[in-house]
Amino acid sequence: MNAVSRVSDFAGRYFALLVIGGASIAFFVPALAGITSYINILLGVVMFGMGLTLSLEDFARVFKRPKDIAVGVAAQFTVMPLVAFALAVGLDLPPELAVGVILLGCCPGGTASNVITYLARGDVALSVSLTSVSTVLAPLLTPLLMLLLAGRWLPIDAGALFVSIVQVVLVPVILGVVVSTFLGGLVRNIRPALPLVSVSFIVIIVMGVVAASSENILTVGPLVLLLVVIHNTFGLALGYFLARLAGVGVAQRRAVSVEVGMQNSGLAAALATTYFGGVAALPGAIFSVWHNISGPLLATYWSRRPVRDSRPEKG
Repeated sequence: MNAVSRVSDFAGRYFALLVIGGASIAFFVPALAGITSYINILLGVVMFGMGLTLSLEDFARVFKRPKDIAVGVAAQFTVMPLVAFALAVGLDLPPELAVGVILLGCCPGGTASNVITYLARGDVALSVSLTSVSTVLAPLLTPLLMLLLAGRWLPIDAGALFVSIVQVVLVPVILGVVVSTFLGGLVRNIRPALPLVSVSFIVIIVMGVVAASSENILTVGPLVLLLVVIHNTFGLALGYFLARLAGVGVAQRRAVSVEVGMQNSGLAAALATTYFGGVAALPGAIFSVWHNISGPLLATYWSRRPVRDSRPEKG
């Protein structure tokens, strides 16, 4: 298991490079587009792995720290969706791309945010709880937000989105939590392998999306990258600003900032592929790369600024 742990650590540390490498290969091998038929299954396994890392305490924390959780969840489901909508309208994006960016914004936080929060000396417990709660709320809030914000570009089947999110996100996460709760010893033994499984499957998902959209990447790829960078930057900045405005501590602001700025891009790519086409899936695929670059950079900066107390940071 030590060898597996080392490989998992390597995969987590070089996740962005692995995604770039996989995407580069897929660009020249269009036949890999067949992977898209299995995206929901792959994502379901990733979400099951996420559930294995959670406990009932992560959900119970909602009642112990209602203010911090409320601030984070509110920011999660307002900042990123509204920034995405503003980008789609302001840049007059074509329908599929507009819907893809908005879908990315309407997804819950990703599990990578927990690691980045730890590296940034943020409140890891809060980060884990925010990921848990936003994931549970996603079947309701993601379709509703898509209906409200993306319906002007393409027809939105909120009911179908709800069912898909329940199937590929909520059910696997709940199963993972149940297994973790009742088979804790077994889970502890396999936990070192979970990052490797998650990274591998996300890389495969991105490869499928890139292969299916290879003809469009040369034309819209640079624009999608620009959109993703702007979207992520605003999410990180506004998440921190709103948390500070709400009066939460410095460590908690960092957790909220990272949680808001780092989306479940695998879910965005999967849903976009199923319902809106390959171009709509590109923002999620490219976001998978970018937020694993911007997140560590921000964490490196914050790690050099120790959290002394809950008062506002100076400078």
